[in-house]
Amino acid sequence: MARALGPMDMVLTRQGLRFAGRRLPCTIGRGGLTRNKAEGDGATPIGSHEIVGMLYRPDRMTPPTDWAEPIGPGDLWSDAPGAVDYNHHIRAPYADSHEALRRADPLYDLILVTDWNWPDAEPGRGSAIFLHQWRRPGYPTEGCIAFSRRNLHWLARQIAPGTRLVVPPLAD
Repeated sequence: MARALGPMDMVLTRQGLRFAGRRLPCTIGRGGLTRNKAEGDGATPIGSHEIVGMLYRPDRMTPPTDWAEPIGPGDLWSDAPGAVDYNHHIRAPYADSHEALRRADPLYDLILVTDWNWPDAEPGRGSAIFLHQWRRPGYPTEGCIAFSRRNLHWLARQIAPGTRLVVPPLAD
């Protein structure tokens, strides 16, 4: 049975992410919303996803919360469906396909990690579904949900581990 929405749930709507009495403008994946997420489809998965981690760049910002973990130079995220550590935080050197968490641009200066296809990842079902900073308003992601820097930082200070991100089939 689905859990009822609560005051600490973040809900995606057509107008943005609704949370704590606010609507935060955001962008979703270039592939829209999907019930059948696949690696590389660029879609944002429909469902209820818990926030299971927060990562930040200590060389660019102070920790937004006491549970945020620093992103170091060798931190990566595996997006290799055949790897045993698929859809997990890993460290360099890493031979399989991956995404660098420490980027030259500011997109991953602060990352809220969801439990999409984690911790027991199903190969090819999608990886690295994060909440992070957008490139610019309206610019789609590869499946994540992205916000302005200001709104992302505000959101990070409000949530706790286990806060739920709800992505309904037809965001209202």
